[in-house]
Amino acid sequence: MSDNFRYIICFEFFGRNFFGSQKQPDKRTVQGEIEKAICTLTKNKVNTIFSGRTDAKVSAVYQIAHFDLNTKIENVDKFLYSLNCILPDDIKVFALSLTDKSFHAQKDAKYKHYRYKLLNSHVASVFSDDYLFYPYVELNLNDINKLLECLIGYHDFSAFKSQSDNPYNDCTIYYAKAKIEKRGRNDFIFIDIVGNRFLYNMVRTIVGEVLYILRNNLPFETMTDILKSKDRTKCASVADAKALTLEYVGYDDVEKYIMNNLKGR
Repeated sequence: MSDNFRYIICFEFFGRNFFGSQKQPDKRTVQGEIEKAICTLTKNKVNTIFSGRTDAKVSAVYQIAHFDLNTKIENVDKFLYSLNCILPDDIKVFALSLTDKSFHAQKDAKYKHYRYKLLNSHVASVFSDDYLFYPYVELNLNDINKLLECLIGYHDFSAFKSQSDNPYNDCTIYYAKAKIEKRGRNDFIFIDIVGNRFLYNMVRTIVGEVLYILRNNLPFETMTDILKSKDRTKCASVADAKALTLEYVGYDDVEKYIMNNLKGR
């Protein structure tokens, strides 16, 4: 029997214990755990389509996927509760809904929001391991934002892409800005980047280059020169994956999302 019902799930996961989101043989992945749990409940093999993949150790607070079933879920709340009982503690599905058969979690996504977290201090904290401890230099927010500003717009981001089979290197960055938040004794710097798509390791490479330029007191034009070069060998190494989080996947107006969630905050 052909599949008749398509469902959307919204979920979060703590990436430190996974070998990425995409299924891999003999590896613990987010997709593998979710599909196993759904199959346990439905007694059918299920294939999930994520809005996009994330690397090992990268977390998500708002990820989207869809899957098809040949039977309708009669009690969505009960199914959601049972699903979370089966799932491991580092994955939680917080929304499940029936959607149109034409919806596609990956192809219909219009933008994604990533956040990179830095502890800007000379002393580490014992309470969290999901940020990058950066004691090497006192980071200046204005300097970070000057470097990020040149990335906004439509560009070829080949210089910030790790090797992959994807031949498409053009992306549009709608928003790229850092902010500082004080939590207890600590100053955290959050680098928020919103774009229509991201290349393999792109956000982590951007952050790595920002830190390299500031640590070595290089001119701000260095970032623009690297972008224009389209040469990955001219760019610094990628920043640690554990500090990167997928914050949101959007299917609506990106400007409205930025205005409501990022500007002025």
